[in-house]
Amino acid sequence: MYTSGLLLFGLGAQEIVIILVIVLLLFGGKKIPELMRGLGRGVKEFKDGQKDDDTANTDARDTNEKTNNQ
Repeated sequence: MYTSGLLLFGLGAQEIVIILVIVLLLFGGKKIPELMRGLGRGVKEFKDGQKDDDTANTDARDTNEKTNNQ
């Protein structure tokens, strides 16, 4: 079994460097920070949505338990 700190989705260090160079060539140095900012916002909104969904499920469960106990 091959284990390495650089192993990511079955990719080695060389493959990751090649992918990063291609991304840099395609999008340019100025566009990459904008893309990463947008990605970060998307991840944050996704996590907030999950947190809100969990809170709503917990509130609904608590309400159902109170109704059943009365």
